Amino acid sequence: MTHEAARGFDTSGERYERGRPDYPDAAIDRLLEELGRPARVLDVGAGTGKLTRPLLARGVSVVAVEPAAAMRETLRRLAPDAEIHGASADALPLQDGSVDAVVAGQAFHWFSTAAALDEFARVLAPEGRLGLIWNRRDKRQPIQRALEAIMAPHRKDSPEHGREEWRAVFTAEAPFVPVAEHELENVQRLDADGVADRVLSVSFMAALPQPERDAAGARVRALAREPVELRYVTELFVYARR
Repeated sequence: MTHEAARGFDTSGERYERGRPDYPDAAIDRLLEELGRPARVLDVGAGTGKLTRPLLARGVSVVAVEPAAAMRETLRRLAPDAEIHGASADALPLQDGSVDAVVAGQAFHWFSTAAALDEFARVLAPEGRLGLIWNRRDKRQPIQRALEAIMAPHRKDSPEHGREEWRAVFTAEAPFVPVAEHELENVQRLDADGVADRVLSVSFMAALPQPERDAAGARVRALAREPVELRYVTELFVYARR
């Protein structure tokens, strides 16, 4: 989370909550099934609680770790039953073997390092598993391609799930091995302001100077004058301890 673009998260908690899609119920249920129905879960990079909250709703005890203050403020408001910490993935404030599963929603590409995996292995119970989930924008949809054209010039080298560079950390020496992978369809319905929130909640967009951010928001609103449906593919990956 030391990348320059990550500072956008320190300003965009409420915008992130309004603009980002939820995960399908079927994806949450599948995740819990693949994780072995854990009782206590660590949510790393919890953001505003898009993953924390549906886990809590299913009776899971959640420890939520989020380094960005603006995100934590929204998280505390929306998920008061979670145990919340301001910390990073490579220095977790938990005891060894204290959780049954570790999850990361829309976040692992920010901390896909050997140090983070070692920390996950440390805090996991012996049979614990790691679950990663993303809502990936379906760029086969014309409006998603149009939104990408607005964002792309500002992306630079910001970490991105779509590049799949995060997979490289799962080497033969890593403490985890893949055991399951699933894809599910997802749809988000938004008005013009919601679509603008969706685009401007992206880290490198939120980090833009105000004039550039306002100009991008105006371009997005011009594209989405009527309520729209944005399509996603929800991707789910589960890993077991080696």
